[in-house]
Amino acid sequence: MSDFRNHEDALIVPRHPFVVLTGENGAGKTNILEAVSLLTPGRGLRGAALSQMARQGGRGGFGVAAQVDGVTIGTGTGADAPDRRQVRIGGVAHAASALADYLSILWLTPAMDRLFTESAGGRRRFLDRLTLALHPAHATHSTRYEAAMRARNKLLSDPARGWDAHWLAALEAQLAEHGAEIAQARADMVARLNAVLERAPEGPFARPLLALGQPEGEADGLDADALIGALREGRRRDAAAGRTLSGPHRADLVVRHAAKDQAAALCSTGEQKALLLSIILGHAALVGQARGGAPVLLLDEVAAHLDPARRLALFERLAATGSQIWMTGTEAALFDGIGEAIRLHVADGQVLPG
Repeated sequence: MSDFRNHEDALIVPRHPFVVLTGENGAGKTNILEAVSLLTPGRGLRGAALSQMARQGGRGGFGVAAQVDGVTIGTGTGADAPDRRQVRIGGVAHAASALADYLSILWLTPAMDRLFTESAGGRRRFLDRLTLALHPAHATHSTRYEAAMRARNKLLSDPARGWDAHWLAALEAQLAEHGAEIAQARADMVARLNAVLERAPEGPFARPLLALGQPEGEADGLDADALIGALREGRRRDAAAGRTLSGPHRADLVVRHAAKDQAAALCSTGEQKALLLSIILGHAALVGQARGGAPVLLLDEVAAHLDPARRLALFERLAATGSQIWMTGTEAALFDGIGEAIRLHVADGQVLPG
């Protein structure tokens, strides 16, 4: 990392699967996880604007890079364009979507403890990260879908000027094409993850059951022809609403506690955390099977709210995934029993041996 958040410069060499970062609140532990999360498409684990990531008092931009199977991948911004993301792979410029071919990364943060009770948008972003790890092209389809939707919304925003029917039809065809790919990739991931979760060993973490939801009466994109029809018929409605009301961008991830047959949103806070951990563990196993390499897991303060027995069970399950696992905590004692690990102490933007 260089000039990222409160870190002027840092190099971390993870020689073991577990990388444990400890330090006081505000020291910069989560900043390191955020830097790693930027090595995939998207806006990282905080969803922050790029201009917020450059270090105050730095050179005006930031850089994050990693070695992945002998290839250098990196991303960052320049001082002259703090909001424009640059990506290089092997020294050659690429679109951000190309990062998905090299790494799959999944994360849990304290803010995600409310995933099941807040808006569908957060669950949809979580769903797409799960899907991207199995279907790297998902990022490209999502980018093109969103671009076509923005163009359609803009075209519909001023009906007084008259709509270009041919241009609208072309945009709706693009929405249907990419929407079908998005919806089918999500459905495939959910089906395969449910199969893995069903076979997962019994333990202290509740088994979730996943499904896809859609607002009642709305086309979900699985059937491209049906989506084109819904978009065409909904033009006046969408113009009045100022947004497109049919398509996979309206989907929701529906999670239930399998043993209780209860919606995750109605479960206790501890049960919701356990359901999330089960999803992460099952997904890591699924990606390992499908891609021949497990995803990188970024777990921010995940051990703090578990009792010692559950922490040990979590460490054992994490070790079995084959993932590289980055964990943060305020106290080193939280990671007793984790076994061999890279232990680092973070203080005032400095990364020191732990």
